[in-house]
Amino acid sequence: MIGLGKSISHTGASMGYGWDQEKDAKVVYREHLSGDNPMEITQEFKVIQSQNHKCKKNTLSFVLSPTIEDGRKLKDKELKEITERFVKEMKLQERQAIAFVHRDKNHLHIHLYVNRIGFDGKAYKDNYVGKRSQQAAEKVAQKMGLTTVREVQQQKLDRVKDVRAKIKQIHEKVITELRAKDFDQYIKYMKQRDVAVIPSIDKSNRLQGFRFEFKGHNLKGSDVHRSMSMGRIAERIGFDKSVAQKITKENTLGLLGKTVAISPNLAVTIARKAIQLAVKKSIGLGMEI
Repeated sequence: MIGLGKSISHTGASMGYGWDQEKDAKVVYREHLSGDNPMEITQEFKVIQSQNHKCKKNTLSFVLSPTIEDGRKLKDKELKEITERFVKEMKLQERQAIAFVHRDKNHLHIHLYVNRIGFDGKAYKDNYVGKRSQQAAEKVAQKMGLTTVREVQQQKLDRVKDVRAKIKQIHEKVITELRAKDFDQYIKYMKQRDVAVIPSIDKSNRLQGFRFEFKGHNLKGSDVHRSMSMGRIAERIGFDKSVAQKITKENTLGLLGKTVAISPNLAVTIARKAIQLAVKKSIGLGMEI
């Protein structure tokens, strides 16, 4: 089960969405409320919220999403229990709250709205509320025997176990036998073996890592194998010393016809590898002499 949470200011509009009858919305939980429609509920929230004029985002909005398989089995009683347990984990008891379940799609989900302002006029601290929502949902799922986020992630990884192994095998062959001299060659050799290596570049034009696409699967390097992070790949590629020196000086490198920024740590890794290769080469030449 996944839990999402944030503070909002548009209480009425969100409440209207949650109670949308076209989405087969049904109330599964309510606390300290008597209204029969979104407008009435919003007004009840505002009565309490009027005690705190400083807090603008004065409503907490959560979405609880069991897996599709779990959602098909859950009855209204269990959906109410999920919500109650989540509210308790978030320490939001004794506040105005209402939750609706949406069954309009295959993926059942719960919309929960809680008044951020308590009856004492104090605002609930919403720092890291998104992260705390995830953790609370994880605990509720464990206690109720539902599938957790971690289990979902593991299931996904298990399904692509063979794909990961094949990508790793191709990677090792490219690294040890073909001995790529830079990232461009590495990407080229992998593509020749049907593995697309896709650079991840952020808005600042900084290279963040690589993704690997193979047989319909798209995986981060670290999800394929811990040895396939960008830094680990750089450690095993034989960058030319002069190229490495320029990379270290500018913290940039050429990639697929473009110049991209890299982190200082990656630049140091590339330089260190180039020096090691240069030393080995010098020793080899000395022995020949």
